[in-house]
Amino acid sequence: MVVSTLKNFIFPSKLIKKFAFIILVIFSQSAVSSSFENALVNAAVERTKHDVRYDGAYLSIPYPNGDVPSDIGVCTDVIIRAYRAIGADLQRLVHEDMASHFSAYPSTRIWGLKTTDRNIDHRRVPNLQVFFTRHGTQLPVTNNAQDYKPGDIVSWMLPGNLPHIGIVTDRTSSSSGHPLIAHNIGAGPKLEDMLFDYKITGHYKYVPEKYNSGTPPGLF
Repeated sequence: MVVSTLKNFIFPSKLIKKFAFIILVIFSQSAVSSSFENALVNAAVERTKHDVRYDGAYLSIPYPNGDVPSDIGVCTDVIIRAYRAIGADLQRLVHEDMASHFSAYPSTRIWGLKTTDRNIDHRRVPNLQVFFTRHGTQLPVTNNAQDYKPGDIVSWMLPGNLPHIGIVTDRTSSSSGHPLIAHNIGAGPKLEDMLFDYKITGHYKYVPEKYNSGTPPGLF
């Protein structure tokens, strides 16, 4: 009887359920994160198989899910198209956030704009930096390649004060061991060992809502 009472004291059913809930949540979050990272990296790598001419001309495009012609694009279009492939429309997401919080974005300071522009706002690196900061996670900028994980977004400042952006992949350089970056710096989407070639201005992780909203069934 004493043993039975002790067992009930140490392992009450509610406590067991609580531990089970915590373990399931941890594994679920890990699986969701892994699913997102794999999906985004695969989408980014797939972009490097397309023949795209670097062209940043202003164009009117549909909304939502609008895109410039598939045979042209700039660095931001690698990001936009990769996220669109996994079900996240950055055109709509950036526009909606800018429409509600226009002063948080640098459109007036940099381009002298007084309102949103659904054709171009999401295709500008400074706007994506603000969006990823507001709705994702702003990660440390370091000189350690191991700090840059698959699925992370990195921005740089190129010579001539030209902002640039790309996606960290799970591929690595055979020479440096650095993660290869999916980006378009002028010759179309490429996988390149260029993480530390330019000054890094931002390091982010943005997980779309569809990857954040799932809770394993039966936990409540």
